[in-house]
Amino acid sequence: MSSTSPAPLPKRRRHERTVAFTVIEAIVVPFLNAISKLDIRHGERVPASGPFVLSPNHYSNIDPVIMAWAVWKLGRAPRFMAKASLFTVPVVGFALRRSGQIPVERAGANRGNAPIAAANDLVEHERGVIVYPEGTLTRDPDMWPMRGKSGAVRLALEHGIPLIPAAHWGTQAVLPRYSKKLRLFPRKTILVDFGEPLDLDDLRGQPITQKVLQEGTDRLMAAITALLEGLRGETAPAERWNPAAHNQTEFGRIADGGDKREAS
Repeated sequence: MSSTSPAPLPKRRRHERTVAFTVIEAIVVPFLNAISKLDIRHGERVPASGPFVLSPNHYSNIDPVIMAWAVWKLGRAPRFMAKASLFTVPVVGFALRRSGQIPVERAGANRGNAPIAAANDLVEHERGVIVYPEGTLTRDPDMWPMRGKSGAVRLALEHGIPLIPAAHWGTQAVLPRYSKKLRLFPRKTILVDFGEPLDLDDLRGQPITQKVLQEGTDRLMAAITALLEGLRGETAPAERWNPAAHNQTEFGRIADGGDKREAS
């Protein structure tokens, strides 16, 4: 990992400092500061105001906490599309609802409604949302981004919202993939890099077909992978991991949870 000092963060006005976010910040941020340090690069690429969709890579269950922390440090309120079942968990569900997180049904008649409602809310209230295009922890054995899903691109295209790719590296040293045991010491450095807004101009203003969504998603995953290559100082495989080609399910823990790079 880089030994250089993190670049200074852009000075911004804090947005949406609600009671829920204030309480969460008071409890969570001191703990995160004790176990890790964020090295945020190109934070100015996250819009200081207005709606946006942010799409990072995903390989540890602590990723959303770290990405939320990075976005909060940049002056924006972090919001996610979270699986609806979490909203029924005591305390957790309350915190999710009060902080404006968006429930998403993975199956059933209502599974397509949440993204539409979320996009309308983003535009109306000028909010941002974090959408993991992989949908779950990557199945790639070396933790490179795998094949993506089209939800983030659809949100961006349908409502003219900027789509920001992002990547991080180092969370696996705090919480290895599929592990439930945090590695608290020594304090870890986590690198976070934000990309330029994805160029989708040629895809806007035309029917949003599966071909258009696939093209946009391919561009997004390539941008995320390029950012991660820069953080890791390595080159990703030429072919993106496809779970179906390896007889793997889309969700849940894979049978072989071993990570070659868990402590990198």
